[in-house]
Amino acid sequence: MIMLQVGIIGAGRIGKLHASHIQQMSNIRVRAISDVYTEGLNEWASAHGIPVVTNDYQDILHDPDIQAVFICSPTSTHADIIREAAEAGKHIFCEKPVSFSIETTEQALAAVKKSGVKMQVGFNRRFDHNYKKAHDVVQSGSIGAPHLLRITSRDPEPPSAEYIAKSGGLFIDMTIHDFDMARYVMQSEVVEVYAQGANLVDPKIGELNDIDTAIVSLRFANGALGIIENSRKAVYGYDQRLEAFGSDGCVSTQNDRPSTAVVATANGVHMDKPLHFFIERYTQAYIQEVQDFVRAIMHDGPVVCDANDGLQAERIALAAKESLRTGLPVKIAH
Repeated sequence: MIMLQVGIIGAGRIGKLHASHIQQMSNIRVRAISDVYTEGLNEWASAHGIPVVTNDYQDILHDPDIQAVFICSPTSTHADIIREAAEAGKHIFCEKPVSFSIETTEQALAAVKKSGVKMQVGFNRRFDHNYKKAHDVVQSGSIGAPHLLRITSRDPEPPSAEYIAKSGGLFIDMTIHDFDMARYVMQSEVVEVYAQGANLVDPKIGELNDIDTAIVSLRFANGALGIIENSRKAVYGYDQRLEAFGSDGCVSTQNDRPSTAVVATANGVHMDKPLHFFIERYTQAYIQEVQDFVRAIMHDGPVVCDANDGLQAERIALAAKESLRTGLPVKIAH
């Protein structure tokens, strides 16, 4: 069997998550992992069968045995690494967002296009069984012409202040997944954004000039409308739901839970809380997105979520940020 050899740049939570999943796959192998902080990384890598550990990602880019890289480092480093990886002829899997700037992202994607390598952006929700089903139903025409889209996305708890300070803000860190999902399900570009936000969860987030609660209204090129609602804290768990309503019907998704059992007694009706957070909720989606990336490389096919998808989600996120600042709707030209 032909095996794809990859390098992982960034050994934080998401980099290690990908490495652990890849370890279970037969057609891909992690040859090297890099991080600026390598304390304890050698032992972890050895336990996961990764032969090379380095604190310089250039070692991965210059390794002729590595065909693709996973960019899991901080967002501020993504664009530079994308350009360098493209120039080195490596296929690229990059976690979202590509950058905090449209110009910077466009420059990085120009390098990808020039090199001819494949690039996939880590919008893992496209590979989730619930959202994939909703997408397929809408695209089949079963609900007719889509009119309305509602996405609910609430985290179980807010991230640390240190993370918030480097995140780029709620829209580009958290809601960007929902912006991509909106395009994916509706198969239409967003042409106007109106955002409202508040600090209702943690005052420290406000002190960092960010919000923790938001409602974003979307207008699509096909005339449909959308609403996204976000919160950094849902005390009952990770709340991930979607509803698409059309001229001939509706499709909706519910939260995944440890079980579907409903216990009804004289004391009330009870069911399990939603799965706690994204690692538990989207485990299979993370695995599937890697498998599809490998398949695209091995069979020279298209990736499901390409560089342009990353760019368009960023454009919506930055438009939402501008709308929040001005209090006005922001149009997005296409």
